[in-house]
Amino acid sequence: MTDSVKIMPNISPNMNGPLVAVLAYDGLCTFEFGIAYEVFGLPRPEMGERWYRFTVCGIEPGPLRAAGGLTVAVDKGLEVLDAADLIVVPGWRSIDAPVPESLAAALKAAHQRGARIMSLCSGVAVLAGSGLLASRRATTHWRYVASIAARYPDITLDADVLYIDEGSLLTAAGSAAGIDLCLHVVRGDFGSEAANSVARRLIVPPHREGGQAQFIGAPVPEEREGIRLSPLIDWMRASLAEEQPISLLAKRAGMSIRTFQRRFEATTGLSVGQWLLKERLRHARDLLERELAVSLDDIAISSGFGTLATMRHHFRKRLGTSPNAYRKSFGG
Repeated sequence: MTDSVKIMPNISPNMNGPLVAVLAYDGLCTFEFGIAYEVFGLPRPEMGERWYRFTVCGIEPGPLRAAGGLTVAVDKGLEVLDAADLIVVPGWRSIDAPVPESLAAALKAAHQRGARIMSLCSGVAVLAGSGLLASRRATTHWRYVASIAARYPDITLDADVLYIDEGSLLTAAGSAAGIDLCLHVVRGDFGSEAANSVARRLIVPPHREGGQAQFIGAPVPEEREGIRLSPLIDWMRASLAEEQPISLLAKRAGMSIRTFQRRFEATTGLSVGQWLLKERLRHARDLLERELAVSLDDIAISSGFGTLATMRHHFRKRLGTSPNAYRKSFGG
């Protein structure tokens, strides 16, 4: 026995912001669909009338089967895409399932007129099958990279990131990375304060560093090592402005340098240097967003970069922007 759910695709009332259309199909991935609704579809009166409008597009006649034993009924079809500003493709029903020609044509037409199209997890198969990602960068869950790469060799796939923003085409890695990408879109459309507000309601960080490489076939560290290193890691976070040579950290942990390096990486998934850089960037970003009166030089020192030039270098290399530009974009 299945439960029946009627998805009402009516455009959100009293809003005049961007129209977000989420695809629904037989075999619908309910978690990714829920992510899109949670971020773009929930009423948020605190955001004002410019907030998103939300609708649903059934790509085929219903009733539609969805993951979890649900049956879904949707009132509107592909004509919804004619007016959409942002189209969200949840995880596709199967990574190698063909894309209906009518859907591919509608997506290409929407893209040509300027709509943004975003895939979550295996939804990348729809963008790839529609020809939209030819000669583009994209990402997907690491489990699907080999399959997509074999069928679409003209796509540059990066399995080591949470999401990729190519302007009008956006792709997220796993399901949870879809939250990161949705928050990234909110941040770009409405600023960091709005993205932070949505993140707080979701009880997730407004932005995460790193990628999905740490989740690929990595052994689970022994719990006792995580507990043993926890006080040291807390000290490292609280002391980012200080020099933290490996020799000092190993001594504080009561280990040899080689043992410390091995156990730290097993616990965190990163080398000591990579972990420190990630934390210093996170700290600097937080200060740039919240402390508008603090100078860039002081933020560089407080974050442990030492000089503004060094901080600029790492912002450019890891984030593709400068500290000053980041503050202008996301400073509250």
